[in-house]
This record gives sequence, structure tokens and C-alpha cells, in this order.
Amino acid sequence: MGQKDISEKLLADYNDVFADILNVLLFNGEEVVSPDNLQDTKLRSQYKTDDGRLHEQERDVSKLIVNENIKVVLAGLEHQTKIEPDMPLRCFNYDGAAYRSQLLNRDEKNRYAVATIILYFGEKRWNENLSLKERIRVNEKWDPYVNDYRIHVFEIAYLSNEQVRMFKSDFGIVADFFVQRRKNKQYIPSQKTIRHVDEVLKFLSVFTNDERYERAAESCKQEGGQTMTNMRDVLDKVEERGFSEGEKKGFSDGQKNGMVKGKILAFHEVGWSDERIAKKLSCTIEQVQECLNSADRKSVV
Repeated sequence: MGQKDISEKLLADYNDVFADILNVLLFNGEEVVSPDNLQDTKLRSQYKTDDGRLHEQERDVSKLIVNENIKVVLAGLEHQTKIEPDMPLRCFNYDGAAYRSQLLNRDEKNRYAVATIILYFGEKRWNENLSLKERIRVNEKWDPYVNDYRIHVFEIAYLSNEQVRMFKSDFGIVADFFVQRRKNKQYIPSQKTIRHVDEVLKFLSVFTNDERYERAAESCKQEGGQTMTNMRDVLDKVEERGFSEGEKKGFSDGQKNGMVKGKILAFHEVGWSDERIAKKLSCTIEQVQECLNSADRKSVV
């Protein structure tokens, strides 16, 4: 399990988020899974190989869905930022370990189903290796006797606007972020209230490779409270930190011909458009572009 998985788990491990993900992606928004019916379960399973050694495997997030004290389904979430060709084998292994655990538990009379869902956050379409038989080579004579196993991949960046609006938890804010980034390359922040601010910021920090999100959360804590309640507040804080860091970078790179050039570089560093920078600094778009082009030429030299 990679570093990105660890950060995601902090958000998806909340019952309200976990249930919301399942209800929207699997049941088209119908509340089939209630947060109150979720039980945490062990993420790690152990098994022995022929040499007697004990091995462990770990899911990202998994919870038992229980109705009236009866275990109905063990649902697991796996998070991916890149296409993993061996994902059918991995998920087959996870599910098999969960069934094996039931088999070894002789006191457990109720046998329950296991389902694994893959949340994929990349922009390249995942249109291959969606089943075991797509990944392995099967002789046509053996094909009728080899059981297939399909995986369930949900491409978050390709969700429809209607699907995004169905989310009731913070995952809707995250989904909206990835959908907008794929479509527009520009993000119009949601004003929806964030419930799990710290976890959302850590999530975004990892997935955008931008540590300013996490530093913004730390800054908020140092200021004595949760001052960021929606993504507009978050971006204001991120841009504030980015401006400070970008301004320093601008001056250190030799852009000392006035405060404006330093600010242009700073705002460009945090992703502002040329038009937005020009409006903010009361200058022309041509002046902004000239400054940026000059900086590019110097960096090449």
C-alpha cells in the first residue's frame, strides 16, 4: 500500500463518507447503506505459505455492513491514482482472504458476501485489465473451466455532474475537484461546508503533490481553530501561502524590478490565470505575459 493510500484512508474511513461512496456509486444515490450499520474490521489478514511463514496483506479501507446483528457484506475500498494491470489479482487475493477468514472461524455461523470497490483518481481512462481473464492467458480449451473474476472500477474524474451532486459527504467536494480539474484545468471552489477539513486537505495535498494544502491545515490549527469551512476558504489560505513562497522565489530568481514582477510570479506559481493576475495587479495581460516569458527565458539560460 502506497503513501497515497495512507492519506486517502483518513477520509474514507469515516462512516458517513464510506456509506456515501457506496450509496452513490453502487446504488445511484439510494440510501442502501447507513453509517450506523457500519462496523470497523481488521484491515490486515494473515495467511501461511507452504514454508510455514506468516504473511500479511492489507486493504485500504474495509467495513462490515450489519443489519440486526447479522453480517451482510464486507465492503472494501481500494484507492488508485494509476492504472494497475494486476488489480484483478490483487482484489481476488483480498476477497479470497476474507472468505478464508470466515472458513477458519468455526464459531461464525453466518457466512457473508465480500465486495471490493476501486476508486480511481487518474485522468487516463481505465479501460483494460478489468477482469482476471483479461490479465492472464487462458488456453481456449481450458477457458470453460477457468472461473473469471471482474473488478469494479469507478473513475472519479469522469463522474457526471448529476453523480457528484448526489454525494452528501465530503467526498462530493473531492469528486467535484477531480471532475473540474479534468474538464477545465481551472477549479471553481465549492462553497459546500467541509465536515472533515483536516482529512480533505491531507487528501488533496497528496493527490495534487502540493504540500500547501497540508500546510494550510497546520496554519489553521496554529491560528487557534478551524477557520476554513469550505473550498473557497481553503484556496484563499493556499494562495496566501503560495503567494508568500512564490514571492520569495520570484525575488531570489532575480526578478527585482519592482514589487509587481514578484507578485506576478507569485500568483502564477499558485495557478492564477494571466487575466486574473492582470485584474488583481491593475496591469495589462501583455505585461503579465512579458514578465512570465522573461522569467522562462532566464530559467532556460
